[in-house]
Amino acid sequence: MNKRTQKLGILAIISILIIGILIGCCKNIKIDEFHPAAVTFVVDASASNQTNLDEQKKFIKQLCTRLDPEDKVKIIRVSEDAYLIFEGSPHSTKNISDSMNAFTQYDSKEWGTAYGLGIKRALELSYSMNKEGYIPAIVVIGDLENEGAAEKQINWNTLPNDIKKIKAAVPEFAMFFAFAHPQKLDVVKSKLSPVLGESKLIISTEQNIDKAMNTFLSAISR
Repeated sequence: MNKRTQKLGILAIISILIIGILIGCCKNIKIDEFHPAAVTFVVDASASNQTNLDEQKKFIKQLCTRLDPEDKVKIIRVSEDAYLIFEGSPHSTKNISDSMNAFTQYDSKEWGTAYGLGIKRALELSYSMNKEGYIPAIVVIGDLENEGAAEKQINWNTLPNDIKKIKAAVPEFAMFFAFAHPQKLDVVKSKLSPVLGESKLIISTEQNIDKAMNTFLSAISR
C-alpha cells in the first residue's frame, strides 16, 4: 500500500511539473493580432490600356477573393480624371464586377492618364482608412503611360516624399504596380524602393502576375 501511495505521489508530482511546463510555454507563445487591410486599386481605363483591361479586371477580382472578409476594398478609375467607383467588401464580387464594367469603358471624349491624381486620391484614402484601424495598401494597375495634362501625371520628384509620410505613420504600408512595361516598372523601382523597401514594394509585368500576387498578399499578411 505504501509503495502504491509513493508511486501515485511521484506520478502526481510529475503531472504537476508537466502542467507547469506547458503553462509556461503557453505564456511565451505570442498570438499574432489580426489587423484588417484596406486595399485601394488604381485602375487605368484610358484608351492606351483598353486592350489589357479585361485581364486586369479579372486579376482584381481574383486578388479580392484572396482577401479576408473583414478587409475593405476601394477602386479608383483613372483616365483623363481620377475618381472612386467602388468601396466595400472584397467578397462583393458582383458589385465589383458591375462597377468596373460600368465605369472603365472607353470614353472617346477623354484623353489622358491621370495616374498622379489617382495615386494622390489613393494616398488620401489610405490615411483615412488607417485612422479607422486598417492597414492600407495601394495597387496600381495599368501601363503607366504619360498622356494628357502634365499636372495630372505622376510627379516622381514629390511622390517619394508623399509615400515617406504615410510610411512613417504606417510602417506596414505596401504598394503594388502591375501590368506595366518593364521600362516603366524600373522607374517605379528606382524611385520608390528606397522609401518602401524591397518587401513592401511589389512590381510585376503581366507575365509574372500570379507570383507577384502571392508576394503582395504576403506583404499585407494575407
